[in-house]
Amino acid sequence: METKIKKTEAVKHPTEQNRTMYYGKGDVFVYRTFASPLENIQPIPESSFEGRSNIIFAMDIQIALKGEAFFSSFSEGDNSKVIATDSMKNFILRHAGSYEGSTMEGFLEYISARFYETYSHIDGIVVSAVQKLFNEVDIGNESGIRKSPLVFDEKERELPVASLETERSTEKDYTIASRQSGVKDLHLIKVKGSSFQGYIKDEYTTLPETTDRPLFIYLDINWIYNDRRDYLNSYVSSEQVAGIARTLFHELNSPSIQSLIYYIGLRVLERFPQLAEVSFESNNRTWELIVDETSSDEGRVFTDPDRPSDFRGFRSDSPIWKNIINPINKTISLHRRSIDRRFFLVP
Repeated sequence: METKIKKTEAVKHPTEQNRTMYYGKGDVFVYRTFASPLENIQPIPESSFEGRSNIIFAMDIQIALKGEAFFSSFSEGDNSKVIATDSMKNFILRHAGSYEGSTMEGFLEYISARFYETYSHIDGIVVSAVQKLFNEVDIGNESGIRKSPLVFDEKERELPVASLETERSTEKDYTIASRQSGVKDLHLIKVKGSSFQGYIKDEYTTLPETTDRPLFIYLDINWIYNDRRDYLNSYVSSEQVAGIARTLFHELNSPSIQSLIYYIGLRVLERFPQLAEVSFESNNRTWELIVDETSSDEGRVFTDPDRPSDFRGFRSDSPIWKNIINPINKTISLHRRSIDRRFFLVP
């Protein structure tokens, strides 16, 4: 999903070829009020999302600084080049006030650039964030229902995520090593219209086949733009990607979660040709059937699964979507690799 910052690093022989020094600060909570609104979102059929007011622009940020200059703090306890992690926190908070953009991705690059400008001994920066969404509540009176400009609900799921890794290229500039956006913690339940059958059955199999089951999944979706620098001109919102996931979940009578996320990936790439890649991590939380006959014809009683949870991953690379005209009728080669138990789609 996101770019991960390692918590430990093996101690190696102190040669420049083997050294990697980094340290940083996590859980930097930023709450900026009345930031620039997110506007001019290109509409898609699967979502009514048109933008964010950004009256509350909030993020939970993690940052790590890398640099050869930090070696003496490890080897000799010399802190003369150390930027205190508390200072990193304050740096991020103070510069949040001068940020004029409207997206979390833009802020991560903005704050990285300010670090490079201020501290010449920084060689690289890895920064990631979860955006905390606050939605205007509905208020009503005799005149009707409207959105409050003052009172907000905090949304706890389906939150945007982003990560950015940069490296200093010259004294005053940097290059982008990697950038990723996403949405995390979609919890989607479909009460009927899903099945699971035809799988291997042997002495280890106890799971019965089903032709119509409720399907409950936790889902994270991430994407990478074709252009790491110019992505803001063709911004993809987490709300729209989540809308595609919900729509496909409704439309498809899926024979498996693998099939479901596969076609979600194809639809995302179709709607957003500016994306180079879309990837998924899902967790099956389907309920266990307890009572199969109730007072209503279709009613059942279920409970949470009492077993270890499973997972699956999928990454879809499609730099040229036009080669896939009809994903149902077009043959697409799938390559399974053992690393990370993921599947890679190559058009």
